[in-house]
Amino acid sequence: MMEVVEQVRMRVQSAVRTRIAGRDFERAHSRIFQAPGPRWFTESDPIWRVHADASMFVGGIRALLLQSLHPRAMAAVSQHSGFRGDPWGRLQRTSAFLATTTYGPIDAAERMISAVNRIHAGIAGVTSDGLPYRADEPHLLAWVHIAELDSFLAAHDHFGARPLVGEERDSYVAQNAEIARRLGVVEPPTTAAALAECLASYRPLLRMTDEARETSALLLRRPPLSGAELAGFRTMASGAISTLPSWARVLLELPTLPITDRLVIRPVTRTTLRGLRWAMAPA
Repeated sequence: MMEVVEQVRMRVQSAVRTRIAGRDFERAHSRIFQAPGPRWFTESDPIWRVHADASMFVGGIRALLLQSLHPRAMAAVSQHSGFRGDPWGRLQRTSAFLATTTYGPIDAAERMISAVNRIHAGIAGVTSDGLPYRADEPHLLAWVHIAELDSFLAAHDHFGARPLVGEERDSYVAQNAEIARRLGVVEPPTTAAALAECLASYRPLLRMTDEARETSALLLRRPPLSGAELAGFRTMASGAISTLPSWARVLLELPTLPITDRLVIRPVTRTTLRGLRWAMAPA
């Protein structure tokens, strides 16, 4: 019986690793964690704890939904990203960036950031409403940053194995600010309160667009998955929606069901993430 359980665990682990890092997970993991050299952060830092937790799966879905509400930012993604044809490739690139900048040697993290900055410098266009955008515009860079940060923190608050408390929350925001500055964000928030204020300042600019609706449909109604993977993803997507503020759910045309969220959705999501932690743990 134990052998069967271990086989199931290894199958789940392999499937998750392939989704987040491609088929060369072991090599990528070694390149980040075993490479010599100083790091920006250590295992005792809040950023390490949050980004290593399974709640990041929920946070990532929430971040994509929230980010889609900025028309110019969403136009840049829609017109220049390959998320439609290669959603897993985009996930893997994002995962590699987070892992390298959080856990990798400083020289590798700086190379990764420089590569992203070069890509952003070449992306520009016009929205369907005629609004110009540049991917390296500080305003848009800040939106992507705060939407991610707010989402990762909210998901960890609700579903993390060991949620941050007190000054740990401010430390997490401040540590991410160090990376954001190198990406071109001007004066990123360095406390949880400042993060909330910054997010609120963007609210008048946010709305549902055709591009945002397409992103929502891909994530929530037709994700490129099947079987057990699809069931697990939908559970985590429901958990992500449950942590969105009511104003964002209204804009995204998603129902607001606080009792169902508290009594059904979040407990089921926590159970799913406990299963993922078990599957991803070393043998």
